[in-house]
Amino acid sequence: MKRASVALFHPGAMGAAVGACLTERGVRVRCALDGRSAATRTRAREARLEDAQSVEAALKQSDIALSICPPHAALDLARQAAACGFKGIYVDANAISPDTARTVAATVEAAGASFIDAGIIGPPPSAGRPTSIYLCGARSAEVSALFEGTPVDARLLEGPIGSASALKACFAAWNKGTWLLLASVYAAAEQAGVASALREQWAHSHPQLLEQLAAPSLNPGKAWRWMAEMHEIAAAFESAGQPGGFALAAEEICRRLERFKDDASRPSIETISPALRGG
Repeated sequence: MKRASVALFHPGAMGAAVGACLTERGVRVRCALDGRSAATRTRAREARLEDAQSVEAALKQSDIALSICPPHAALDLARQAAACGFKGIYVDANAISPDTARTVAATVEAAGASFIDAGIIGPPPSAGRPTSIYLCGARSAEVSALFEGTPVDARLLEGPIGSASALKACFAAWNKGTWLLLASVYAAAEQAGVASALREQWAHSHPQLLEQLAAPSLNPGKAWRWMAEMHEIAAAFESAGQPGGFALAAEEICRRLERFKDDASRPSIETISPALRGG
């Protein structure tokens, strides 16, 4: 039986890593590199992705579309796929709210595609560093089979469309949100002149927080990408009857950290605190 081919949008750090897992299995993975940066082109080449140049060309040559992009671009990509008349399997693996996932589903299904709601939890996958992708939708098993034997642990999730997006939102709200909260707490303590007293109290009651304060972290360099995700998490919480304000505050913290975009120096929370205090 003919092996399915994949159109991947776009080869960022996560997308390229997932694409590499597929190409290592012999799956043809196409992407659209017209107008993309040199860094994106390098990632695509290292992952052995084929350049179809345009989104339309990649879709026309592929059976499955895999959308891994910043959350704010998810619906635009779905609209592009629908405009191209894509009728294969459309997998949205972005950090979006359940309501946004359902809007994406309606968009691509109206053009004849089958939709799968997906949520990636974990780091960019590689040998010895697995990550999970939850798949929700009628044809999820077909996509899951593509990842057999790879560092991507594909898990089928029961429930309506939006379930995988809800799981991702809840996980990220804690995983990323707690780090952002700690950064904000420490910045507030510094501004109030009580940072030393707070550190002393933490040393007594929560010593692990002192370790987290001083620990080098890639999070500041990624915070600019989390802004839209926090906005989607707020929407997910509100649709579940919970206040969205926690995530909206986290979005603002991310905005204050934009100056650290793609900073590979791994600054600690203590290092970034002046940026948070300065607004």
